[in-house]
Amino acid sequence: MYTHDNWLPEVFNDFFNTVGMGRTNATAPAINVLENNDKYMVELAAPGLSKSDFDININAEGDLTIKMEKHQDKKDEGIRYLRREFSYDKYEQTLILPDDVDTQNIAATMTNGVLTVDLPKVKKADKEVVRSIEVK
Repeated sequence: MYTHDNWLPEVFNDFFNTVGMGRTNATAPAINVLENNDKYMVELAAPGLSKSDFDININAEGDLTIKMEKHQDKKDEGIRYLRREFSYDKYEQTLILPDDVDTQNIAATMTNGVLTVDLPKVKKADKEVVRSIEVK
C-alpha cells in the first residue's frame, strides 16, 4: 500500500511541503503545481485581483515567495459586502524550489483571475552521444 507522501520523488517533497510557512489569511487561495519536460508551473486562484496586487521574489535561500495584498480602490469606498466568499486581502506563501529550476528565467503572468508562475528547468547538456567504437 502506498501513501500520498511516496508517490513523488524526494526532491518534490520539499517543493510541496509548506508546513511551518505562515499564511496571513485562514482562507488561502487554491494553488496548482504542474510539470512538463521543460518547466514547472504554479497556478494561484486570485479572482478580483490584478498583477499589481502581487509581489513575487526569490529569497536569499533560493525559495519562491508569493505575496499578495489586495489594494483597496477608492471607487470601492462606501461599498459593503452582504456576502463575500472569495476575499484574499493578504496572503503569503513560500515554496522550496527543486534544484533544477532556472531561477534567472522565472516569469509570472496574470490572466482571468489566475496567477501563473513559470519555473523553467535548467537545460541538461546531452551527455550521451550515440556512436560506434572501433575495436583496434
